[in-house]
Amino acid sequence: MTVKLKLENVSKIFGSRPKKIIPMVEKGVPKEEILAKTGHTVGVYNASMEIMEGETFVIMGLSGSGKSTLIRCLNLLNRPTSGAIYVDGENVVDYNKTQLKYYRQKKIAMVFQHFGLFSHRTVLENIEYGLEIRGMSKNERQEIAQKHLETVGLKGYENQYPDELSGGMRQRVGIARALANDPDILLMDEPFSALDPLIRREMQLELLDIQNRLQKTIIFITHDVNEAFKIGDRVAVMKNGKVEQIGTPEEILENPASSYISEFIRDIDRTKILQAEHIMSKPNGLVSLKDGLNVAIQVMRENGNSSAFVVDRKRQLQGIITIDQAIEGMKQKKSLQETMSKDVNTVHPEEYVQDLIQQVLDSKYPLVVTDEEGTMKGMILRVHVLASLISDPVEEPEQKA
Repeated sequence: MTVKLKLENVSKIFGSRPKKIIPMVEKGVPKEEILAKTGHTVGVYNASMEIMEGETFVIMGLSGSGKSTLIRCLNLLNRPTSGAIYVDGENVVDYNKTQLKYYRQKKIAMVFQHFGLFSHRTVLENIEYGLEIRGMSKNERQEIAQKHLETVGLKGYENQYPDELSGGMRQRVGIARALANDPDILLMDEPFSALDPLIRREMQLELLDIQNRLQKTIIFITHDVNEAFKIGDRVAVMKNGKVEQIGTPEEILENPASSYISEFIRDIDRTKILQAEHIMSKPNGLVSLKDGLNVAIQVMRENGNSSAFVVDRKRQLQGIITIDQAIEGMKQKKSLQETMSKDVNTVHPEEYVQDLIQQVLDSKYPLVVTDEEGTMKGMILRVHVLASLISDPVEEPEQKA
């Protein structure tokens, strides 16, 4: 993957002489003590990270952790005290006024927590505002605004005013306005935190859908660990202005870098984060459709299983054969295809565990994980789902249906 944005040792200290404070921070003086002695506030210290093109990268932390300060460094609303920020290989901290204006108008856009809409403008006029500032003709900017209005699911609301919309709808307008400039990078500073829980969940799904279609580089700020792990391809956890850990949700869940991270994720609902591909196991003992029942019985005996999945030459799932079915089929001189059961539940690798619980309870066979072509990727037993609900790993038993 291509690195879109790279931070090298970025620090932001608020006060009259911020560079003089760096040595105190380097010595590990707590930010509260620095504030008391010098009147300076340490927002971010020595943050380094790489964000890939097309990635949804979440920066997570509690209030005062520095996450909002950091995201504002990316568009230079907060100019870093020290460090470099590279976008497409260029250090934007060194930009002059003309370069910075172009950067903010064309490459990067921001969606704010409290919508930031103009109450006297219609929905369509709000969306086209940035294009208007750039001097684009009315017909052209309205055409672009209308397209992004439809992208966020608000077709038909063009002439409404913000106070006539729900909170979720207003936030959709904010997203559409940011997308209208067609930025490479979309910054989202706790955009859903002011919404009711139900609307918030809907907006999370909407964002995932939009990202799936547009593939923007999104940097998303949140204090909600469940939201972070649901949305983020990777997550950076911050504490007291410093980056504690960066990794995929699964990596952070399985290998927290510190006791702070462990405590932070302790109450997370793992079923909303982990997906089928995270908990599945590779099936031992597959039987080819061209094989006979003797081969199926031999495969089950060698692997200590009471059943075996049947696949074709392309490893596409065809069914399952149990030892009882195989023995009965032998007696009746039937073929493998005549004997096997096709009543196997399949799931996609990206389905969340919370959506698999009832399926695995209702199914008399393990769930089979298959891709879009029907190729078998793995299997899920009840114990896999159980293990995903707790933090400590569970020793996996023999894979018997």
